[in-house]
Amino acid sequence: MSNVTQVLTHTHKITEQKLVNVPSAVLSDGQARFRIERFALTANNVTYAASGFAIGYWKFFPTPQKDWGLVPVWGFAEVVESTSDVVSVGERFYGFYPLASEFVMQPVAHGGNAVRDVARHRVDLPAVYNIYTRASSAPKASDPYQALMQPLIATSYLLYDWLMDNEWFEAKQIVIGSASSKTGLGLTAFLAKHVDKPFEIVGLTSKRNADFVGELGFCDQVVTYDDVEALDQVVSVYVDMAGNGDVKQRLHARLDGHLKHSVAVGISHWDQFAPQIEVAGPKPEFFFAPSQIEKRKKDWGKGVIEQKIGEATQMIVQDATRWLSLETHNGLEAAMTPYAALASGKANPKTGHVVEV
Repeated sequence: MSNVTQVLTHTHKITEQKLVNVPSAVLSDGQARFRIERFALTANNVTYAASGFAIGYWKFFPTPQKDWGLVPVWGFAEVVESTSDVVSVGERFYGFYPLASEFVMQPVAHGGNAVRDVARHRVDLPAVYNIYTRASSAPKASDPYQALMQPLIATSYLLYDWLMDNEWFEAKQIVIGSASSKTGLGLTAFLAKHVDKPFEIVGLTSKRNADFVGELGFCDQVVTYDDVEALDQVVSVYVDMAGNGDVKQRLHARLDGHLKHSVAVGISHWDQFAPQIEVAGPKPEFFFAPSQIEKRKKDWGKGVIEQKIGEATQMIVQDATRWLSLETHNGLEAAMTPYAALASGKANPKTGHVVEV
């Protein structure tokens, strides 16, 4: 029996990882074995690890090792063995995979171009993560950009759509925390393209990334974390990708009486995350992208929101060629280096990390 290589992450100390080999599972009827080809690593994966218990990301790919789990990644895989009538050997799929060399799925048909994993442990988890899209006819040259951008830009677009759906909460200023993150950049791009926008876009970022955010041209103003107290005291919304408790507390204090809504999206600053911190003004609420997807399915009908997300992703991907540099890492062990940089906040926002398994 062959082995599966996995990169396990400590579920309580998420900067700690180890490479292990475990026996391949024997397929049951209706299952398929996927060989993972390539995937992206971004701050999104750090958020998955940091919120693994709170939101349930450790449940997608369970492991028998106590205190060690598989961080989910977005990428591509090829079917190499199948006892299923739904997928065939040689087909490729884009979707949500474990940080590993192999993945066993129990697929059922989900529309003409997709399948859904109905493994028992995933039935009660958010459906959007259980859907895998055929990519057999897509050129492999586009894989890195799709793996890097699609899940992040989907969140960016859904945030934009949610803000628009709520009439911007009447804000004159939308502040985006961790504006150098790809999700943050995507949101600033969508907001900047909104015709006759009634608000200013403020990118909040570190001194190290301030010039980069400013050069992209999406924000009306760039403010560093050190200068939060310089924010204009006008009706505002805070969209927080970082989860930095100190910054959140200071921003709420500065905008007390002016802040209409505070939404938590990511925790790229996971080591400074303080979920129970007391803040002035509205209590921060977590943004759960699948909820907005379900709302829009009811509003617009089947397939419309997915089409809009696809079109939005292509827009950002085309623009990203002017600022995004791809860096390829060969092998799962090599994936541990960019993950460590992302988890420690040292990754360059101009670089996109793709792992070739």
